[in-house]
Amino acid sequence: MKKVLLLFAVVLGMVAASPIKSGYQVGDRAADFQLKNVDGKMVSLANYKEAKGFIVIFDCNTCPYSKAYNSRMIGLNTKYSSLGFPVIAINANDPEQSQGDSFEEMVIEAKAKKYDFPYLVDENGTVAKMYGATNTPHVFVLQKTGTGLKVAYIGTIDDNARKESKVSKHYVQDAVNALLEGKEVSVSKTKAIGCGIKFKKS
Repeated sequence: MKKVLLLFAVVLGMVAASPIKSGYQVGDRAADFQLKNVDGKMVSLANYKEAKGFIVIFDCNTCPYSKAYNSRMIGLNTKYSSLGFPVIAINANDPEQSQGDSFEEMVIEAKAKKYDFPYLVDENGTVAKMYGATNTPHVFVLQKTGTGLKVAYIGTIDDNARKESKVSKHYVQDAVNALLEGKEVSVSKTKAIGCGIKFKKS
């Protein structure tokens, strides 16, 4: 009986020590969502019937890293939207904690930067938490398959947030190029560098 109890205790300890999965991992199937765009319309991934996948970027107005990557985000959409991988930007920051991240400020930002992709508000952080986004910017490259949206890459856009001219590794571009060529993504996960998402306090 003592051996049985000891074994039970060991098993419980192993379960307790196991990390709790938070958000998506590479290879997971991603769920669709519906969020409000800066033009006031609701947007979901299902709207993009002809898409081969998506470059989903959790972003914001205020983070210095986000500001540094603005032009590169626009560049990704310019390069890949016509090839079937449009950029979808999402702001999950609570404007009460992060002044400058209200929906009204998002509208101003999108117009000022001439965003030609959706910039969606995730008011309660539901989608960001579902994906496991923690920073701005935090990228999830999704591939449309016969069984749904597969997570093909998670992480940062490239290896130099400060200077675009000094970038030597274009992680998101490389991932999308591989998918377009029917190849495996060689680097499927990197560390997202940026400001922590300021989720609304419950």
